[in-house]
Amino acid sequence: MENITSFRDLKIWQNGLIIVKGVYLLTKKLPREELFGLVSQMRRSAVSIPSNIAEGRQRSTKKDFCQFLHITMGSLAELETQLIVTNSLYGEVKIDKLVELIYEERRMVSGMLNKLKSS
Repeated sequence: MENITSFRDLKIWQNGLIIVKGVYLLTKKLPREELFGLVSQMRRSAVSIPSNIAEGRQRSTKKDFCQFLHITMGSLAELETQLIVTNSLYGEVKIDKLVELIYEERRMVSGMLNKLKSS
C-alpha cells in the first residue's frame, strides 16, 4: 500500500463512490412508494461501501482494515440482492451496469484482502 496516504487514494474507495452515484441515479427512477423501502435500503447499502473502506483504512491495524473490508463485501452482496429484487419488481429499471460495478468492486476488495493478509 505504498503511496497511499489517505483512504481517498484507494481505487476501491473511488469505485465505491461511483457505485453510490449509480444507485442514487437508479433509485430516482423508482416509484415514490419505494422511498422508505427499496430506495432507502439500496442507498444505505451503497453508501456503506466507501464508508467502511474509509473507516477501516483509518483504523490502526491491518486486522481492523480487513474486518471492515469483509463488511464491505457484505454490503456489496446486500446491494446486489436489492438490485435483483428491484429488477424483478420493476423490470424496466436497468441494473446491468451497476451489477458489473459491484462485481468489479468485489474483485478489487478481495484482492486488497489477499494482499493485506499476505503482507
